[in-house]
Amino acid sequence: MKTRDMNRDWIATAETLSSALPYLQRYDDAIVVIKLGGHAMGSDEGMESFARDVVLLRQVGVNPVIVHGGGPMINSLLDRLQIKSDFVNGKRVTDKATMEVVEMVLSGMVNKRIVQAINAQGGRGIGLSGKDANLITCEMTDPALGFVGSPSKVNDEMLRNLFEKEFIPVIAPIGAGLEGETFNINGDTAAGAVAAALKADRLLLLTDVAGVKNAQGVVVTELTAADVEAMTAEGVIAGGMIPKTETAVNAVRGGVRACTIVDGRVPNAVLLELFTDHGAGSMIRG
Repeated sequence: MKTRDMNRDWIATAETLSSALPYLQRYDDAIVVIKLGGHAMGSDEGMESFARDVVLLRQVGVNPVIVHGGGPMINSLLDRLQIKSDFVNGKRVTDKATMEVVEMVLSGMVNKRIVQAINAQGGRGIGLSGKDANLITCEMTDPALGFVGSPSKVNDEMLRNLFEKEFIPVIAPIGAGLEGETFNINGDTAAGAVAAALKADRLLLLTDVAGVKNAQGVVVTELTAADVEAMTAEGVIAGGMIPKTETAVNAVRGGVRACTIVDGRVPNAVLLELFTDHGAGSMIRG
């Protein structure tokens, strides 16, 4: 004869699953674009947890798309190769030698690490760069930045075809120019362009900060695009947060329902943001 003690942990788990039902219904067949920043990738255990959450999203009917960065990994290899790299307004100045390293790291090492982690959790991760099937076509952002591109077109049909086969696209932010050039794209910018082209329900920017902070240093959980512009003009939003909030504003004005800047270091941050009232960062709406 088997007996079972109904302990509080099991009850709490059941209550959590029950309370998530309205959110599961809300996001059924939704498209969620997730920007995974290089600093947010963390340890192997953190990557495993992230991959498990992404596979769970796919299992409950969400169509996740991962766009990743890899700045720390690029910096590490550039240092080892003794290639100097400068930044202007948060964007890497990219000459030909730097571009070769960027593509090697992003399309190779980083992309395949994420794909492997997703597949290890039972998902169908597929690695891509913006050059595959002209997924992301670019124009040169600024000649002073070298091979840095701004997305001009996204092949969203290709991604929708992958959704139908239950693949989870993992995209390296490398783009193709009209004359065959290879461009480095800011990861946040690439994620925003992909989300806007797909008219995604949500864009999540996973980073290594808690969210957008006000002048008192307190994280603001909900903002409008107008709030972001005012806080930027006042200097409250500054530094590396500027390109993230700009991406969020451009995305929501491009048709994305909402964008959230999320602390990717928090365990299960994606699930907390999508499937709980509490959320896990700063949500920006139009």
